[in-house]
Amino acid sequence: MMTRPLPVSLLVLTAVIGTTTPVTASDGAPARWPQFRGPGGAGIADGPQSVPVEFGPNQNLLWKAPLPAGHSSPVVWGDRIFVTGFLEGEKKLETLCLDRSSGRILWRRAVTAVNIEKVHELNNPAAPTPATDGQSVFVYFGSYGLVAYDFDGRERWNKPLPMVHTWFDQGSGTSPVLSGDRLLLDVHLEKESYLLAVRTLDGTTAWKTPKPEWNGGWATPLTWKEGRDTLVGVLNPGRFTAHGIGDGKERWWLADLPRQTCATPVAGDGLLFLSASGVQGEAENVTLPPSFDEMIRYDANGDGRIATDEIPETLLVTDRRAGGAGNTSLRNWQLFFSDGKPTSFDRAAWDESVRSSAEFVKGPLMQSRVLAVRTGGSGDVTKSHVAWSESRGVPEVPSPLLYRGRLYQVKNGGIVLCRDAKSGARVFEARIGAPGGYYASPIGANGRIYAASDAGVVVVFEGQDTLQVLARNDLGEPILATPAVADGTLYVRTTSHLYAFRIPAAPATSR
Repeated sequence: MMTRPLPVSLLVLTAVIGTTTPVTASDGAPARWPQFRGPGGAGIADGPQSVPVEFGPNQNLLWKAPLPAGHSSPVVWGDRIFVTGFLEGEKKLETLCLDRSSGRILWRRAVTAVNIEKVHELNNPAAPTPATDGQSVFVYFGSYGLVAYDFDGRERWNKPLPMVHTWFDQGSGTSPVLSGDRLLLDVHLEKESYLLAVRTLDGTTAWKTPKPEWNGGWATPLTWKEGRDTLVGVLNPGRFTAHGIGDGKERWWLADLPRQTCATPVAGDGLLFLSASGVQGEAENVTLPPSFDEMIRYDANGDGRIATDEIPETLLVTDRRAGGAGNTSLRNWQLFFSDGKPTSFDRAAWDESVRSSAEFVKGPLMQSRVLAVRTGGSGDVTKSHVAWSESRGVPEVPSPLLYRGRLYQVKNGGIVLCRDAKSGARVFEARIGAPGGYYASPIGANGRIYAASDAGVVVVFEGQDTLQVLARNDLGEPILATPAVADGTLYVRTTSHLYAFRIPAAPATSR
């Protein structure tokens, strides 16, 4: 495959500060952040790293590189960074490799999809994050399938898959993960869904476990050890299932879970932490429709009825407290319950609509939970292995961060909730002073936590039992991709750039 010439605009980079970034970590191992949420999917940087707390376009900037649209997180191995992007006009899905020390694009490869999946307004067809084992990089596009490249951009194998089909056509979000010589992917095709393991050497199928009933969602698979065995688990609407890595067979499962599963679980200390929300977020986000007597003032034609198109768009049922993104207007709420058909309500029909809305808010589709599950079970562990469970303070999208014995979660509006990981007891709940929507997952490095908003602000606070905000760093562009850390460098992808932030090396002193 020939390399496409790079536009001049993509070669223009901000000047490097201090010395260039080394390609190995301080312990001699390659610098690495190999998959979504880094080593083991935990969202925690390896070992002590002097990561900058204050940073921005004019502070601690190593380099800044333009990127095509996409929400995949950067992955790092040695001197390479890998991301994906989407070129809408060309229907091309790209994999890009950047030099870690300068941000220069070393190569970019594209596949062309016959059709592009439908996505939510906040999603992108290049949302899944790549995975790398240090020899190859593996990418997944819901509109195309799996592709593997070597570090020089040569295609190793290509495995087209059916185009993803998710709830309400909101697009893919799950990412592939590696375990030994297996690449694992949760393929979402409604009743035709399956958990897939392919061989990293050639892309052939190692096993394929159908999931006709428990399927969908956007969470990425998680792997962990139980004794000598490695298991892979997937959080889907209503159920979490653990499979053997060797054959894909179900080992144990947990049922009666919420129906919107965006957050990827995290493992630690013999526990798995799962987080899933209702389809409109938490019930406290929802305000029931006003009474007929309050609504009749919008009766524009004077027929004594309330028509769908007479309802102002400014009236909200769901306020996600994310600066307007993802809110549900009362008009769209009524259209949802009438299968998209405009409706005209008399008093009795409107009262019935209010009653059914109240039942919906109290029903299973609106339940949210964060819980800890003991590993090592067999079969149905719904009643036997839940260590603790809570229903309040559950984000819709960001994954939980297990850090130093505490479970941190960040919600829309810039609210962080910290729990004791063993007991689930709330340690604190507080605002971090950066409103907006939160779709990137928080990460931990050097005792600090980094939380990024769609307003473009990265808040850094101490990983301790009281909230202590150290910095609010405004990059001026929306952030929806989870940041990465490797060898003291923080990588943040905005909607149009990849930033590398690093504390400059101290100048040498003469003797």
